[in-house]
This record gives sequence, structure tokens and C-alpha cells, in this order.
Amino acid sequence: MSVFGVPLLVSFTVTLVAVLPVMRLAWRWGLVQHPHRPRDVHTQPIPRAGGVAIVLGFLVAVGVAQWLPVERTDPNEAVRLQGLVLGSLLAAIVGLMDDRRELSAKAQLLAQLVLAAIAIGHLIFIERFRNPLTGELVVVPAWVMVPFTLFWFLGAMNTLNWLDGLDGLAAGVAAIAGIVFAAHMIRLGQYSVALLPLALVGATLGFLPFNFNPARVFMGTTGSLFLGYALAALSIMAGAKVATMLLVLGIPILDVAWQIVARLRRGASPFQGDRGHLHHRLYDAGYSQRQVVVGYWGICALLGLLALLLPAPVYKLLALVIFGGVGLLVLWHLARSAPVGSPSSPISRSRRH
Repeated sequence: MSVFGVPLLVSFTVTLVAVLPVMRLAWRWGLVQHPHRPRDVHTQPIPRAGGVAIVLGFLVAVGVAQWLPVERTDPNEAVRLQGLVLGSLLAAIVGLMDDRRELSAKAQLLAQLVLAAIAIGHLIFIERFRNPLTGELVVVPAWVMVPFTLFWFLGAMNTLNWLDGLDGLAAGVAAIAGIVFAAHMIRLGQYSVALLPLALVGATLGFLPFNFNPARVFMGTTGSLFLGYALAALSIMAGAKVATMLLVLGIPILDVAWQIVARLRRGASPFQGDRGHLHHRLYDAGYSQRQVVVGYWGICALLGLLALLLPAPVYKLLALVIFGGVGLLVLWHLARSAPVGSPSSPISRSRRH
């Protein structure tokens, strides 16, 4: 077996084995999602906080990866690894608290800012990137770097949290992003760092058999907050591949931006959940959960492939603009067909499976 297969296999196995015990504990501790919210699409109570198994598989695999015989060229790798592990663990703890007591939006935002600050304190920040139009290396001054990195982490954590609306959706997209990051790192010769996203891929794949429709367990905020933090950190540790991250998560990010604007226009809080998300609208338009989820996976995989194959940053920017424009048109059409809160809206019908 290649050295790169070790963390993937370890995290996959640990997560796969841990899911059932985590499910039993979730039932015992009352960590159960009952189908009472308008945005819920399940009909029976389902244990959440299954993300604990994902976190466990990831952390065990990361620990094993440190003993593997690979070249380590980054002098700051140990510090950044501490930031990844500490931040990921704390993100999972905050998510578990939310799964247990449903933290307020302000409390979650404060926690996310602290998590982003932990990353910055461990040298995980965006300090330079390539100008997509000229290819020139742009060095980010400190007064821009801090708020930019904070925004990056907050955006990633909330994107994964809001994406977790259909069975297997968030886990599958995170796995695709991890594969793209690992492939990019291997291509650049960052072999030791490439082991980290592979550990994430294995953990999400080990969780998917229990989370794909019909789901037996949800990852909860425990999993989505952890995945958002981990992906944000890994994208920076890959060399601040902003364009790559934006391409792979382009559609989910666009959906988040659309929802924030739409909710503000309705006079609602941008953090108030509803069924206005693209994946919910597609489901309510008649597509099955599996069709919507696999479709999302396919688009994210295609965009990830483009991120790896396109020869210049300007082409990545062009692909992002084209797919973003198509996504906006789809969102606009679906929003006009059934505006949130209208008599024909899924929220008003409170449609279930």
C-alpha cells in the first residue's frame, strides 16, 4: 500500500466502526433531531452528532500520519498541525454543544471567530495568493490578512453548516474537496501535508454509508462545523489555494450568499433557517434526495477537476464566473417559481417525505 493510502484507510475504518456506538450514545443523551422544523425533510427522529465519529477517525489518522516516512519540508508544519488539530477539536465541541442545546446565532458567531483566531495564532492565514488575471504573486499586508482570514474561516464553517440539509450532501462535498486538496498537494511535492486531507476523505467516506439517503444518522453541527474549519485550514495549508476552494465549493458558497441577501430583503435574520436553499428548492421541485445530492457531488467534482487541470488562474476565474452565473440563474428561476413564504412555498406546505 502506498503511504498515502494509510491515513485514508485508518480514518475510514475508525469512523466506520465508531458510527454505531456514537449513534447509541446520541439516543441515550437525547442528541436526536425530531422532524419539527419547516426545513426538515425526514419523517422519523434521527440521532445527530454523528460528526463525533468523523472527528475521531480524522484525529486518529492524523496521529498515525505523523509516524509515516514522508519528506517534511515546511519548518512551520508542526505549528500549523497543532492549529488544525486544536481548532478542529474545539469546532467539534462547539458543534456538540449546539446539537445538545441549540446555541444562539450570536454565540455561534463568537465561537467561530475564536476558532478562526486560533488558526491565525498557529500561522494558518492567507498571506499571499496569485492574481488570477496576471498570475502575479500578491503579498497580503497584515491589516488585510487578519480580516480576510477571519472571513475565510467564517465563510467555510457556515457554508458547510448550511449545506448539511439533505442526506449525505455535506459529507460527500467535503470528501470531494479533500481529494482535490490532496491531489494538489501531492502534485506540488507537499507529501506530508497531503496526508491530512486524505485523513479527512477517509473519515467522510466512512460516515457516508450511514448518512446517505435514507440516513440513519446526521452529522449535526458537530460534523458540519468541524468540516468547515478543517477545509478552511487545509485550503490555506495547501498554499492559499483560494481559487481551488472557491471552485470546489462554488455552488454551496453562492447558495449561502443568495440566502443571506434573500433573508435580509424579507426582513428576516440571515441566520434564520428556512427551505430557501438550492438543495431544498430542487428537492421541493420534485427531485429525490439522491438525485439532488449526487447532482451536487457531480458538479463539485467537475469544478474540482477543472481546478486541477486548468493551466492558468484566469481560466479558473472564468470557470467560476460561468458556473456562478448559471447557478444564479437557477436560483432566480426557482425563487420566482415558489418564493419562500408564499402559499405555494415549501415552507408554507411544510412538505415531508
